[in-house]
Amino acid sequence: MNYRDRIISYIRSQAKPPDKFSHQARLFELAKKLAGDQAFDEDVLFAAAWMHDLGVFIGHRPEDPVALAKWDNVAYAIEKTPAILTDLGFPQQKIPAVIEAIRTHLPSATPTSFEATLLRDADILEQLGAVGMLRIVSKTGRDTRFIRFTDAIRALQRNVTELPPLLKLASAQTEARARIRILEAFLEAAKAEAMGHEM
Repeated sequence: MNYRDRIISYIRSQAKPPDKFSHQARLFELAKKLAGDQAFDEDVLFAAAWMHDLGVFIGHRPEDPVALAKWDNVAYAIEKTPAILTDLGFPQQKIPAVIEAIRTHLPSATPTSFEATLLRDADILEQLGAVGMLRIVSKTGRDTRFIRFTDAIRALQRNVTELPPLLKLASAQTEARARIRILEAFLEAAKAEAMGHEM
């Protein structure tokens, strides 16, 4: 088993709830697509895509709601990832680049490498479109931020309004157009069907 297979196996065992597992593979493929013909370190992008959300998994994050509200899942991933990757046989000389990509993957961050930019833009795109809707709506009732469907709708509205302007790559901006249309159509339909009531 090579280190990529070992990383996938490790994340499969840690991703809880189980639907958290599918994000990593999509993110890696989407990030590669965004690169187009530009060269990048696929090992770095792979490891960053698979390890970046370690701190959001049950068993890694706090269970106490107060502690969870203050939880820095990125700092946790940065702290834990080097030792995990080393144990799984990942090339040690590439770990600093992986950590830097994880550190700057949030929309509010400024990536400092092409791999980090690919990861960040792909992660933003994952919050738009049909996949973005599934990921947010599935949290309703099991995440303290999403008590009712109305909370999910508000989050999706913020995503479609605030996230597209933050995309760095032209390829990501192009990819975003269809996802934005899908999400906007869903939000309009949800608003119409709610008939002025909260959901």
